[in-house]
Amino acid sequence: MKRLGDFTIDGKHVYKEGRLRISPAKLIPVSFLLAILFGTFLLMLPPASATGESQGLVTSLFTATTSTCVTGLVVVDTFSTWSLFGKAVILILIQLGGLGIISFTSMVMIALRRRFSIEDRQLLVDAMNFDTGNGLLRFLIRIFRWTFIVEGVGACCYLFEFVPRFGIAKGTWVSVFTSISAFCNAGMDIIGPDSLIGYNSNPGVLIITMILIVLGGLGYVVWFDVTDVTRYGIKNRFSIRSICSRLSPHSKLVLILTFSLIVAGAAIVFPAEYNNPETMGNMSLGGKILNSFFQSVTFRTAGFASVPQSGLSPVSVLLGYAMMFIGGSPIGTAGGVKTVTMFIVFLNVVSFAGQRKESVIFNRKISANTVRKAMAIVSVSLTVVVLVTMLILATNDTNIVDALFETFSAIATVGLSRGLTPELNVIGKVLIIITMYLGRIGPISLAIFFTNVKPSHKKTNYAHGKFYVG
Repeated sequence: MKRLGDFTIDGKHVYKEGRLRISPAKLIPVSFLLAILFGTFLLMLPPASATGESQGLVTSLFTATTSTCVTGLVVVDTFSTWSLFGKAVILILIQLGGLGIISFTSMVMIALRRRFSIEDRQLLVDAMNFDTGNGLLRFLIRIFRWTFIVEGVGACCYLFEFVPRFGIAKGTWVSVFTSISAFCNAGMDIIGPDSLIGYNSNPGVLIITMILIVLGGLGYVVWFDVTDVTRYGIKNRFSIRSICSRLSPHSKLVLILTFSLIVAGAAIVFPAEYNNPETMGNMSLGGKILNSFFQSVTFRTAGFASVPQSGLSPVSVLLGYAMMFIGGSPIGTAGGVKTVTMFIVFLNVVSFAGQRKESVIFNRKISANTVRKAMAIVSVSLTVVVLVTMLILATNDTNIVDALFETFSAIATVGLSRGLTPELNVIGKVLIIITMYLGRIGPISLAIFFTNVKPSHKKTNYAHGKFYVG
């Protein structure tokens, strides 16, 4: 039996006697569910409420889910409803949720000396975007370290804005909470009832928030690739062009897509909201430009709002559907189907239209399995959006525009709302809870959890069937 680190790679399940056998594909949704349930229990306690009375099961469950799934949709105001203890619970859930699906569960499994079969190991390696299991623990430690460093720097930057307004103690607490929430793309805040609308003329707060959101949404793989290549390039006195050329194809693609989506989103929002008195109509030119970029950034997964989302023009709302669905980039804190996933689907369509057999980017071929996975993620996510929207419309007195906005926000764990969430009945809130959970663990992960289908090793060649499409 050959072993690599803590991984068993002979294809057999090897566990210590008495240890529970559960694969990473199942442990991820289970760990999130347990975190949500434990958070619900803590938030139901009277000390968690600002009034000293329990907030009840539905409100506590909704808040625990939106925190753990780093979504940001809320049925009650975070700043006024919860006590310091309740807010601390929410912040811990946000931090665990931001790290959890990527690193926390894996770190616990490795710390417990959990041994993986080759199938389990491949699932984890694929989720972490690794080629092998080598260096996995080191990679996870690096994630934790740099997450806390970036959140700490973000909190220090916020101090200059919040301490003068709230005082040292509360200003520091608000800075820490907002920094973690922004980096984890949670979109929750304890500033007031209107998110960052009161700061839409404050460049400092909006720029700091945008930077944290983008950093969290880029993905750790891109982070470390950029920093390692840049450090190596500076050491060897390479030109900027040479440094950029040494980045991995994934990093190049993520950076290009992120920059393009931010600029394109701002370019659409700016004219759409320029004369809209309910959003940016009364702002200065500089304020309109800044808030257009902020709206573009927050659309894709953040959930912070600098203008009332209920006042957005139809063009911006339609843009929001698309941007929320796309989300951030893989192996980060952002939600959505991810930028690279959507690009691969688009590239596959372009390749088919151009009658090319393969999808190629940066002179690198995208594997057929990757294309199938991307198509499956997009298809299943869209199916969930349609079904949930239909159920909300059938059980609540609302319109399709707001129902779609709320559903896209939930499945993509964005957290932006047009004010519908608090107005939903119990059925509607439960539907959003389920959608947020699905959005964070991924509908595909839940399908794997319930089906428990093992890959077939049979090499059966079937005769071609004649089917017509299009």
